This record gives sequence, C-alpha cells and structure tokens, in this order.
Amino acid sequence: MLEYLSSTGSVVIGYAVPALIVLTVVVFVHELGHFLVARWCGIKVATFSIGFGRELFGFFDRQGTRWRFSAIPLGGYVKFVGDENGASIPDAEMLEETPPAERKGLFHFAPVWQRALVVAAGPFANFLLAIAIFAGIFGIVGKPVTTPIVEVVNPGSAAEEAGFRPGDTILAIDGKAMSTFTDVQRVVALASDETLTFTVERDGAEMDLIATPRRQEIPDGLGGTQRIGVLGVSRQAERRLQRYGPIDAVGEGVKETYVIIERTLTYVGRLVSGQETADQLSGPLRVAQVSGVVASSGGVVGLIHLVGILSVSIGLLNLFPVPMLDGGHLVFYGIEAARGRPLGARAQEMGFRIGLALVIMLFVLVTFNDIVRMTGI
Repeated sequence: MLEYLSSTGSVVIGYAVPALIVLTVVVFVHELGHFLVARWCGIKVATFSIGFGRELFGFFDRQGTRWRFSAIPLGGYVKFVGDENGASIPDAEMLEETPPAERKGLFHFAPVWQRALVVAAGPFANFLLAIAIFAGIFGIVGKPVTTPIVEVVNPGSAAEEAGFRPGDTILAIDGKAMSTFTDVQRVVALASDETLTFTVERDGAEMDLIATPRRQEIPDGLGGTQRIGVLGVSRQAERRLQRYGPIDAVGEGVKETYVIIERTLTYVGRLVSGQETADQLSGPLRVAQVSGVVASSGGVVGLIHLVGILSVSIGLLNLFPVPMLDGGHLVFYGIEAARGRPLGARAQEMGFRIGLALVIMLFVLVTFNDIVRMTGI
C-alpha cells in the first residue's frame, strides 16, 4: 500500500509540477501584456492575479495594484479599477456614481482604441513569447531539419496508389513549397480524406502525383493517440540540427508560430465543416500529462518548447470572438467604434452570459476528452 501511494505521489508530482510551471509562465506573460499596455495608457489596475479563487499570498506595488497568487492555478486575470470581476465586466453601479472629474484612468472610460489595445496585448504577448522561445531554441540548440526525400513507400498505402517511389523528393503540395519532411507531415496530417497534388522530383524531372491521405489513429509519442491523415511514406535518416544566427532565428521563430496558428485554424475549420471530430480537443489534464512526459523525456529544452506551443495556442484561443474572451471584447469594441457608442448594458450582459456558457461547455468537453484518453474508457 505504501509503495502504491509513493508511486502515485511520484506520478502526480511528475505531472503536476511541470504543468504548473508551463501554465504559470504562459498565463503570467499573457496577463503581463494586458498590464503593461494598461499602465502605458494610464489605466489603473486593481489586481494582477495568477490563478483563481482564494488568495494564497500577495502584495501591493507602488501604483496600488494588488499582485496575488491564488489557490486554483489554472489561469489568471488582470482586474481594472471599475471592473466587477476579472473578466472586465464593468461594475455599472460604481461607474455611474463616479464623478466625471475622477474618471481619468478608469478602463471603461478610456478611448475605445486604448481599450482594444489593452485587450489585444495579452494574446500578442503570448505570440511574442513563443517567437522568443522558438528563436532561442533554433539559435542555441538548433532546428531539426530533414529533407523531404521519400525513402520508404508503405505497401497498400495512399502513396503507393498515387505512384510514389523511393527517392522521390517532394517539392510542393497543392503549390505550397515543402522544404523539410516535417512540412510534408504537417500538411498531410490535417488533410485526411482530401485530394492533394504532390509535386515531386524524380530522376531530375518534375511531375505531379495525386493522393488522398487516409485517416488513421496512431500513437502521438506522448502517451496518447491522434487521428490524422497518413500518406504512407517515411524517411529513416536521422534529422540534423541546423543552427541559425540571431536574425534568421527570429525569422524561423515567426514561421514556427505562424505554422501553429495555421494548423490550429485549419483544424477548427475542418471541425466546423464536420471533417474532424471534437474528441481530439485537449484540456488541462492532457496539458499536465504532456508536460510530465516532455519534462521526463525531453528535459528542459523540451519543456521550454512546450511553453512556446501552448503560448501560441492560448493566445489564439483568446482571440476567438467569444464574449468573456479577449476576442469577444474586441468584437464589442469594434461595434462601439462603428456605432459611435457602446452596446447597451443589457446586450453586453447577455453576451457575457452566453460567452461564459460556451467557455464552461468547452471546459467540460475537453476535460471529458482528457479523462477518456487517460483512462481508455
């Protein structure tokens, strides 16, 4: 029994600690983006919180902002003076009672462009963090690079049916240039059951091959499985690490961030159109599991790389036009700029309620998916 408890405790610590590190860094940078731009705009910040729920400890800075660390480390928020809560829902009663002379520095009385800038700064900070992380890794450690040359064509695969041969070099897919084998894998993975045109070089001549990747469930290397498109070609050669100078590393960091955004939006589009299913979505439990696996197998560099990936994902998620998220606030501000006045309090309240319901539904869904993956139910 003691051995079981010890083993279970080790697993929990092995998953929980890396996950808390990853989430805390990503959330802190996101909220720091809101905070810094708000300060730059002269907007008063009441609270900067890492986590939700009961405060564990905290302090006040010179500007009167309460920095707090809370009991539930699954997010965070910046609360401005005049907010009812951390979702930047205005405290209507408080704002109405504020005399005009005292409204300077209150978020909800700031020009709409300043409010939009403050809100957009959170996701933008996440993207900058990801670019910095990827650039640092590609400049110091190097970026894995494998030329897109086919070495093996699996019998009975979509590739064999399309006429692929060992030695073919994949130059482009649907006209988009492929510089590495990883580029090919990324495109194929999100194109199951879609007809693609592969431009290949064979014996010095270019030709087009038409293939339809097949949807298959394969191990993801992180303790779970994923359903992706599979062409049926592979490359056995080991990857080489290519290091970049500072400027090129930043460029590669931007490219890597763009690729993650593009893949995410492609998946969402296929999900909306019914080409993908929602059971591939992951939540905090899966993040904890992946963090533990990456920390134990990939070390510090692997964990830092995971921070970059999650930073992009969280930044992009927050830009979705859902009330309660940054993107929902930006939609409201866009409407306000177009109308010359904000939406009525009732309309905003209904929007936030709908947004909260959607966020809760998403959280329940991804948590259920995580439990199914981890238990094999």
